[in-house]
Amino acid sequence: MSDTKLIPYLFFTGNCGEAMEFYKSIFGGNLALRMHEGEMAGKVMHAHLTGEIEFMASDGTRTTPYETSRISMSLGGSDIETLTAKFNQLAEGGQVEMPLSKQFWGDTFGMLTDKFGIDWMVNISVS
Repeated sequence: MSDTKLIPYLFFTGNCGEAMEFYKSIFGGNLALRMHEGEMAGKVMHAHLTGEIEFMASDGTRTTPYETSRISMSLGGSDIETLTAKFNQLAEGGQVEMPLSKQFWGDTFGMLTDKFGIDWMVNISVS
């Protein structure tokens, strides 16, 4: 069996530390932050959140915001209370695009963009 896994990597334009602390408050786990020195001092060179979920991030060198998202972070599972709470926490200060609701395929699904501009999808499976 292979130990290969896909780990999302998010790029921010100066607020990576704040964003990753926000995600840690929702998902728990361990957050490692490595900061830039020199010209980019105060910016996150690399962040890695591990635990219930895993992803990485950094402050890129872009000076303008990313205009459109090409991906969405997707959470899934069958624990309706936990996933509903995480959806609501992620939505704080953001924009709910589709409220959590029962879908034609039988699951409960919703979409949002969090306050850092990251798109999220949450799918709660029927048991």
